[in-house]
Amino acid sequence: MGSKFQLSMLSLRVRIFLSMIVLIIVSSILLASISVVQFKNEAREYHQERLETKENAIKEHIAYLLSTTTYPMTTENLPLIFKDHIHELSDIHNLEINIYDLHGKLLKSSKASFAIDGVAPPIEPYVTKLVQSSIDKRYVDIKSIDGQKHRSSFSQIKDDKFKPIGILNIPYVEDDDYYQTELNNFLIRLSQVYTFTLLIAFALAYFLSTYITHSLKTISDKINETSLNQKNEKIGLTANSKEINLLISAYNAMVDELEKSAIKLAQSEREEAWREMAKQVAHEIKNPLTPMRLTVQNFQRKFDPADPDLKNKLNDYSKTLIQQIDTMSSVASAFSNFASMPAQQNETLNVVRVVELALDIFNEEYITFESHDEHVVSKIDRTQLIRIITNLVKNAIQAIPDDQPHKAVVVSVKREGQQVLISVADNGTGIEHQNIPHIFEPKFTTKNSGMGLGLGIIKNIIENYKGTITFETEYGKGTVFTVSLPIVS
Repeated sequence: MGSKFQLSMLSLRVRIFLSMIVLIIVSSILLASISVVQFKNEAREYHQERLETKENAIKEHIAYLLSTTTYPMTTENLPLIFKDHIHELSDIHNLEINIYDLHGKLLKSSKASFAIDGVAPPIEPYVTKLVQSSIDKRYVDIKSIDGQKHRSSFSQIKDDKFKPIGILNIPYVEDDDYYQTELNNFLIRLSQVYTFTLLIAFALAYFLSTYITHSLKTISDKINETSLNQKNEKIGLTANSKEINLLISAYNAMVDELEKSAIKLAQSEREEAWREMAKQVAHEIKNPLTPMRLTVQNFQRKFDPADPDLKNKLNDYSKTLIQQIDTMSSVASAFSNFASMPAQQNETLNVVRVVELALDIFNEEYITFESHDEHVVSKIDRTQLIRIITNLVKNAIQAIPDDQPHKAVVVSVKREGQQVLISVADNGTGIEHQNIPHIFEPKFTTKNSGMGLGLGIIKNIIENYKGTITFETEYGKGTVFTVSLPIVS
């Protein structure tokens, strides 16, 4: 299981590379094995044919001697017939020759040390039976002695009337030195060729695996970059593989479907947001209408032209109506600002200087500004940046209780890599844990008044300029909002 898991963890490129290398190695081993077997078969056939050829030549020679002898052609006369010719036959044919009777007893041998005194071993009984029972009256006994193969052929010697009178034995030692030398030379040449081939295969496998997986790597990168919240690009690659082209077509079709889904989702979210916003605006407008209605009804019911305090009551009545009208006007202005953002002006400006100027409108002495750099350039609308700083600082001021003895709001600007970080920190009450997920929701607010559109607006502004806004808070100790914008180099 472990090896299978490790193999499955290898990339397709590595697996193609290893497969090709293994294929080359296995094919070389198979070819070498087949060559060894072929050489051995050729050696065996060579020795078999050579022994048969020698045996036939010797038998023809023996037949000639038998036809010219003056001795009667009987088994008992075989030692006399071959007394002066056995060594001549052996020298001519360069083989040892033994002649036995039909029962396996040695009669004559070309080996000088042999003597017919019963010391030499007879033929095994099973050999004589096999010679007599075989169709061609011949049998070859094969044995391995000290790692060397010995062949020994046994065949009948017949008289002029084709009657068997003895058994001819020709021992033959297989000398495979020539074939072994040829085999070793062949294996050496084969190893040299396959070593060179293997080096070429390494290079070819590397480039081929890279070529095959290049398209898959492109598709993988595109899939990793695919997101519902952005415009996804299609793959314009055309591969030489039908399967990879099908995969590219499937990805491009998925991008089209994803774009349609994103449009539908965005439209659905916008519709839902506007419905929620409409409910919120209606609620905020109804709040001042109720006291206005009660004020008018009360004035109508108690109106007396002769009342000496009529003028003062009329002034109080007017102030109440104006106050409620102003409340409705602020609600309408906030909604209008959220619904229609001003056109963006992509200005290249010094963020440090603009943030410092934005703080001039605040009179609170506990607001401080810090910057590690004097000049950090970004591309953003000046009015929008001032709006971001103003909103965050106002929220920071309002987050600090009035009765808190030591108030502090710290605005800082610093460069970090290719981003400029603007942070607004306060030592106010912080944000409660259950409210953290809802901070940037358009209708969410923790204040007693207002619509909670401020953070939603500035988040929208910042993201339009490829930036981000995050915050860290600890309830009872304060909050830090951080705006990150890309730096223009």
